Amino acid sequence: MSDMEMYRNAADFISSRINEWPQIAIVLGSGLGPLANEVQQPVEIDYADIPGFPETTVMGHAGKLIYGMLGGKRVLAMKGRFHYYEGHDISKVVFHIRVFKLLGISNLLVTNAAGGINTSFRPGDLMLITDHISFFAPSPLRGKNLDEFGPRFPDMCNAYDPELIEMAAEVGKKRGLSLRKGIYAFTQGPMFETPAEIRALRIMGADAVGMSTVPEVITARHCGIRVLGISCITNMAAGILRQKLDHTEVIDTAKKVEKDFTGLVKDILKQWKL
Repeated sequence: MSDMEMYRNAADFISSRINEWPQIAIVLGSGLGPLANEVQQPVEIDYADIPGFPETTVMGHAGKLIYGMLGGKRVLAMKGRFHYYEGHDISKVVFHIRVFKLLGISNLLVTNAAGGINTSFRPGDLMLITDHISFFAPSPLRGKNLDEFGPRFPDMCNAYDPELIEMAAEVGKKRGLSLRKGIYAFTQGPMFETPAEIRALRIMGADAVGMSTVPEVITARHCGIRVLGISCITNMAAGILRQKLDHTEVIDTAKKVEKDFTGLVKDILKQWKL
């Protein structure tokens, strides 16, 4: 079976379970899955039932696709994502993005839990991603180009849509939230970064670091999908506060900002122009 046939099989299966085309796809990061509970008239699909979908094995990633209404938009929300460090081939890490494209989706909201590198950040901050750094894992576009999705050499100058960033910043301001803006660095994981690596990333201009998102964004832009990215700063990165890092801290901090995060996303969706 060809790659395109696998993507089409997955898209056809999802289409058979929902009654209208989704308008916006949402990928929910570690601990941020509870937003999916806000979806109205939900249709839940287990990843295990979707042809070609990988398995998610990480705490805080439930492994469900949720379709319904949120913020006045028809959304398709991933309650859990796939990571390179889980052992998936990079093409499987971004499998869902190409399926989204075949479902007619041209707008994507990606979220993640991230470690703060910028020393002015604090756990619980929400950061609008303005750009990313990714030198540390294979490109999701490696191999034969899939011309049905996009060009061999896609432009990444505006990987994160400037208009969506400014819209989200305005929404945050109206909600009384001091949203940060910054550059997200992608590392392979699953180990947390060393203090030396964090110092190097800070010199390179990174404000936050995590183990997801960037492969999805690269693939989305290859497909011509507009992207807005939001990081929840769940801890300070290695060496900044000299604390030992633990994934449970990531989940605990995400839970504390759940109310602000949920309200922000719902209002962003209301203002999102399609």
